[in-house]
Amino acid sequence: MENRIIQITDTSMRDGEQTPGVRLGVQQKVEFARQLERLGVDVIEAGFPASSPGDFQAVQSVAQTVSACTVQALCRAMRGDIDTALLALRDAKKPCIHIFLASSPLHLQYKLKITEEEALAAVADTVAYAKKFCPCVQFSPEDATRSDFDFLCRMIETALSAGADVINIPDTVGYTTPEEFSDLIRRLHDQIPALSNAIVSVHCHDDLGLAVANSLAAVGAGAARVECTVNGLGERAGNAALEEIVMALHVRKDILHACTNVNTRELVRTSRMAASLTAVAVPPGKSIVGQNAFSHESGIHQHGVLSNRETYEIMRPADIGLDKNTLILGKLSGRHAFTQRLEQLGYALDDKGIDAAFHRFKEIADKKTAVTDEDIGAIVNEYLDGLHGKYWLDSFQIQSGNHMKSMALLSLRDGDEVFTEAAPGDGPINAAFNAIDRIAGRDDIVLESYSIRAVTEGTDALGEARVKISAAGTSFSGRGVSTDIIKASIKAYINAVNKCVAAQAEEG
Repeated sequence: MENRIIQITDTSMRDGEQTPGVRLGVQQKVEFARQLERLGVDVIEAGFPASSPGDFQAVQSVAQTVSACTVQALCRAMRGDIDTALLALRDAKKPCIHIFLASSPLHLQYKLKITEEEALAAVADTVAYAKKFCPCVQFSPEDATRSDFDFLCRMIETALSAGADVINIPDTVGYTTPEEFSDLIRRLHDQIPALSNAIVSVHCHDDLGLAVANSLAAVGAGAARVECTVNGLGERAGNAALEEIVMALHVRKDILHACTNVNTRELVRTSRMAASLTAVAVPPGKSIVGQNAFSHESGIHQHGVLSNRETYEIMRPADIGLDKNTLILGKLSGRHAFTQRLEQLGYALDDKGIDAAFHRFKEIADKKTAVTDEDIGAIVNEYLDGLHGKYWLDSFQIQSGNHMKSMALLSLRDGDEVFTEAAPGDGPINAAFNAIDRIAGRDDIVLESYSIRAVTEGTDALGEARVKISAAGTSFSGRGVSTDIIKASIKAYINAVNKCVAAQAEEG
């Protein structure tokens, strides 16, 4: 049997950005879009243009950057949203408008407070309107897996009659099971003949840990496209993980009779870029891209792998781009070698960005015997993260000991002005964070989590600090890197505060 080609929609920059604490800047989305294009996904869902000026600008910038992939923008079933999305997608080579409207009784009654007939009228109007101006329109009946089947069919038929090219079936709250979901996809095909002329896509959440299994079950039932996110990013428990979908289809095409056009050798690089950009670490035991995915500690396993790797490895590390021969740069490395390595790692910074990253590289190279790819990724993503920051670290002094109250004296730069504050705390990190709060004039920030890890091994390892803060019910994550863990922590907190300030400025 000939293998079907399953299209991949990456929604990391839209649904993945709904991960608590994650906020991607415009340049970060552009860099990630370039990597997704190298990865070979079919569709990039770049954002929700009507949701904020920042999202509009991000979708617009991605549309201007990407040429091989379809660039998709999310819209509610509202003409205003569609007008905004069309403007953002104006320069896209392959634009697509993605309209969604809830189909389940729960959502219609309690969230939207509209009748079924009103919902159908909105679908007919907005899909037809979008189709007038855009060559591709996708429609999603939100919460499809908890919807009345007959009404779900009516809504899909309405969208198809209005001109929808893609019908996406979301398991919005991760409620369904593989058997149920495959049965739903088959029943929809049987009940709606016009579906044969459209692309059927699926979008599964991982609340019960079944997102990948449900997506693959849908593929087996005839779905031709899967929406997913790198590293399974997303709100609540996340989405179906792109790398798991792709490699399951790659390794088990003998059973699934399907594959993708994704360049699997770009998976590790894409995963690491996503983790660095979002400050959401990949768990060591994560399938495919976790650091333990190809590790063997058991003596029996080690003996087997050394004799024949297929005894305990169903994939080759090289298949996903896991390269053990990492180029090491040092303090004598020049700008040309550094720039070349940036390109190999998937970054396409402008001259200003290269200069800033190279300057930080030189600072760190003076303190480390060698700077690895992981170090360089951390340096670049720290730069991208703080590209439009309000506050920048100017200087800090810490006093701390086991018989004294910790004190921090910090100076932050805001444009041409420098602001200095001192603050006590329960330890040097807490004191530094308190000083930053004073400078920013914030007494509403709550520290939700704080962690620090070594980016690489060795006593001179680059430390990467990650924090998550919340203010007014919204979470923001921050990242900072330095060979000094206190400095890394301060930079991470400033990064999170900058995101908080920027978000609240956007809101009004």
